[in-house]
Amino acid sequence: MELIINGQSIHVPDQVKTVSDLLSHFQLNNKMAIVEVNLTIIPKQQYETTTLCNGDKVEIVHFVGGG
Repeated sequence: MELIINGQSIHVPDQVKTVSDLLSHFQLNNKMAIVEVNLTIIPKQQYETTTLCNGDKVEIVHFVGGG
């Protein structure tokens, strides 16, 4: 499947079907992240049930600590 992630066209494996799968694929599932799919912010409670389709536009913002 081809997704537009943070403005870049990226091919993800066929087993990536949900927002939760996508975050796991990029090893972000245990990090604080905000995900937007096609201009809609997805609540964390819906990551496992929000399915992704070829061509979806996804924005992922994750937070990094530092000082």
